[in-house]
Amino acid sequence: MTVRLKDFYADWCGPCKTQDPILEELEGDYPEVSFEKVNVDEEQDIANQYQVRSLPTLIVENEEGVVDRFVGVTQREDLEAALADAGA
Repeated sequence: MTVRLKDFYADWCGPCKTQDPILEELEGDYPEVSFEKVNVDEEQDIANQYQVRSLPTLIVENEEGVVDRFVGVTQREDLEAALADAGA
């Protein structure tokens, strides 16, 4: 099963910079998960499609759709649980 974690961020977003090291660690530990960064300033259409209103927003999805959604800085344990729920 394909699992994706979409990271909606902006270069000017302080909390997004706080979230980055957590996502980088996860990416190293979950090679089977596709980690996608979406700069909301450059890709507003995708941000609108996912109804992103605050940053950072993290969305975990699989073939069936969105499994979990997090707004604000999210701890590794919560993301790991969501990845497991998605099939990673």
